[in-house]
Amino acid sequence: MAETVACVRLYSDDAGESHFEDIEFEMSSIQYAPPAPALGISDPIATSQCFWFRFPQDWSDTAHPSPRRQLFILLEGQVEGWTSQGETRVFGPGDRLLMEDTTGKGHGARPLDGEAVAIVVALSED
Repeated sequence: MAETVACVRLYSDDAGESHFEDIEFEMSSIQYAPPAPALGISDPIATSQCFWFRFPQDWSDTAHPSPRRQLFILLEGQVEGWTSQGETRVFGPGDRLLMEDTTGKGHGARPLDGEAVAIVVALSED
């Protein structure tokens, strides 16, 4: 059983530049729904909303900060994202992105090869 779950973090530094960082969420083996066997569970993360997100085929953006702390989970298609420093990553189905660049220069994004669908979980303020 996995001891961690990988995630990419998008954040802004003190100079307002955005960056990607590979992080992991710690998992514990817990019998979550007895009598089902134990499985890996992370610590809870407080959320406020959850919604579907669809990138139209030709949608593109130059740069914007995230409107809130949110967890972006891509379900269909591919999305290319880039930081203010020019680092680029391509996200595919199942990829997870913790978006914390709520200030500064922000990031850009566009779908690749057609539309893309994601689920976005808005995180509660700390």
